Amino acid sequence: MPEQHRKPAAPSRLLRRLRKLASLFASLSVITLAGLFLLLLYWRSQALPAATVAQTSMLYDARGEVIDAMYEGQNRSVVPLADVSPWLVKAVLAIEDHRFYEHYGIDPQGVARALMTDLRTMSMEQGASTITQQLARNLYLDHERTWSRKIKEAVYTMRLELQLSKNQILEQYLNQIYFGHATYGIQAASQLFLHKDAKDLTLAESALLAGIPKGPKFYSPFLNMANTKDRQKLILDAMAKFGDITQEEADEAYAEPIDIVPQQQNQAAIAPYFRDYVRQVATEQLGIDEALFDSGGIKVYTTLDLDMQKAAEAAVAQELPDSGELQAALVAIDPRTGYIKAMVGGRNYADNQFNRAFATTRQPGSSFKPIVYLTALENGFTPLTQFRSEPTTFTYDDGRQTYTPSNYGGLYENGPIDMRTAIAKSDNIYAVNTIVGVGADKVIEGARKLGITSPLSPLPSLALGTYPVSPFEMAAAFSVIANGGEKAEPTAILRIEDPSGKVLYEANPARKVVFAPAYAYVLTNLMQSVFEEGGTGYRVADTLKRPVAGKTGTTNTDAWMVGFTPELATAVWVGYDKARSISAVESHLAAPIFASFTENALAAVPPKLFAIPDGVVTAYIDPASGKLANAACSDGSRLETFVAGTEPTAYCADTGGDREETGSGKESRDSGSWWSDLKRWWRD
Repeated sequence: MPEQHRKPAAPSRLLRRLRKLASLFASLSVITLAGLFLLLLYWRSQALPAATVAQTSMLYDARGEVIDAMYEGQNRSVVPLADVSPWLVKAVLAIEDHRFYEHYGIDPQGVARALMTDLRTMSMEQGASTITQQLARNLYLDHERTWSRKIKEAVYTMRLELQLSKNQILEQYLNQIYFGHATYGIQAASQLFLHKDAKDLTLAESALLAGIPKGPKFYSPFLNMANTKDRQKLILDAMAKFGDITQEEADEAYAEPIDIVPQQQNQAAIAPYFRDYVRQVATEQLGIDEALFDSGGIKVYTTLDLDMQKAAEAAVAQELPDSGELQAALVAIDPRTGYIKAMVGGRNYADNQFNRAFATTRQPGSSFKPIVYLTALENGFTPLTQFRSEPTTFTYDDGRQTYTPSNYGGLYENGPIDMRTAIAKSDNIYAVNTIVGVGADKVIEGARKLGITSPLSPLPSLALGTYPVSPFEMAAAFSVIANGGEKAEPTAILRIEDPSGKVLYEANPARKVVFAPAYAYVLTNLMQSVFEEGGTGYRVADTLKRPVAGKTGTTNTDAWMVGFTPELATAVWVGYDKARSISAVESHLAAPIFASFTENALAAVPPKLFAIPDGVVTAYIDPASGKLANAACSDGSRLETFVAGTEPTAYCADTGGDREETGSGKESRDSGSWWSDLKRWWRD
């Protein structure tokens, strides 16, 4: 075929296809732009939705009775933008959104930066956070970190920008932001912290207040002035960076002293320390937003028992002197569930809000010894294991170190004693012999299993409670012993619901057997001797009308009583905040508080014996020889409890007689220990 009659080359068909695609793309672009234009017109014509109204959040006890209204009204004063210090406006813009007047509500630079961070971390932790976006979130949305919430936030942001001027948006924002302490808006915050109007704020004051909304609790000048000042410096440096002030002015403002008005405290009717603890758990551990907790209308159902709480507060008030600086703390936990039933953090919440139930600076003294003995029982010791009670110097660290403890008042038995006597009389020499024999590392391991997290060192003195542990930790640890070696995670919040009844959180406490029930029961049986004649808790035996196991503890600055019934484990601490020495009279106050609280808290609960698990046996033994008792033994045989297989098998003397004729020797757990416990309880 002649070349001039050939068909056009393939590129012509490709060109036609490209033209069609370009036409389609142009059409879609026009349609999209038209749709966006119509959408913007629609948004522009529609009124903004009503903003979310703050509601009262309520705190309930385990029976559904109201403990407290977490929010009783907003501290809010709305002011026009003209009545806000220009320094405050500049400080807020510098730290929150310095391109506020340049973008249309969503800052492309901020979005790109946030998106890159989210993609890199596969999370939604980073936000663009323009002032308009924050206002949209505060007015109309919750604080969930979800993609759907971010999309809604973008829509509301654009609607705000379409219907309000920049100054109107800024004015609403400054009147909406949360400063903590149920305070909203810059005017109310200025009055709360400084007792002055927002229009009169200086540069230094403006930079300080502008930093609080980032973390109302973390940056509150009432709670942590060091954090507040760090944030103030960051804002002043940002203002200098963006040209609002010079660096010299920033440095001068940072150095300027600011008089923060002391916080006005309102005494809560009941359980104020527990209320604060619940708020801390909800906001710091469960991720509930502070503003939602304070004024979101949520319902917080807790484990507290109001009757037990009143008994706890009454016991502390009854035993502590009316005046003075002596303090006390009390924590009570149901060992069967781990539920916190009562909490007292000090003698007067209005005077001091520090919760001593969580103080980790106080030595538990001899109240720590049961942890040593539980570990020892698990590692081959028995109630009949003997050590001499006499002045002793112990060598450790491969012979390089020595330790010479002493008994209280310099009193010693000057002879061999067994574990029951050592616990009842709180013999220090026996305790140190025990930790040396079993190994301090194993004792620390046992303490960790019981839930103690405070720092502990593997030294002989650990047996005498020389390392600080909080009352909360001690109550939790003893609750495990009371529950037969099963640890129920301490719990304060059962459920949190939003105003519509949607469950935001529901507790599911972990449970784990950390010590065999037989070892826990044997220790429990031994600890009951503390309240018998000759025991360190005998002074309150007349008050206690039910089986109770416990341990006293005394240091130069601290008095403790930690103990339990089958239904309640309680730790009581008495002392001074400044570690001042306590007197002999003050050292005896923890036990009466414990006894009074235990009886009144359980007044409606019939006395109950500790349940005897499988693997426990009892036997009449001769304390002098540590062998089974029979007619040939000296007077004073007693019924002792053992983990099966650890009881003695030899008799104190061979008479050739029958055990049943003498009425001595081994007994079954049904015919022995429960009857002995019942008789002892009835006699006391």
